[in-house]
Amino acid sequence: MAVNAYVLIQTEVGRAATVAAQARDIPGVTAADDVTGPYDVIVRAEAESVDDLGRMIVSRLQMLEGITRTLTCPVVNLQ
Repeated sequence: MAVNAYVLIQTEVGRAATVAAQARDIPGVTAADDVTGPYDVIVRAEAESVDDLGRMIVSRLQMLEGITRTLTCPVVNLQ
């Protein structure tokens, strides 16, 4: 069973569209959208394990130029 998460991203001013476009090219990212509010981009990501998800976020997603902060929200199935 795959692990899914939303990653809320804050970017430098004017970088949201570029960050979202680059995030879409990362394997495991299933969606990346510009949003308004306290976060600038929301990414939906999927991996085979929590460890794989963490590696992808730390080594690929957080390395994109223009990102200032991320918050990872794992999806849980309560039923």
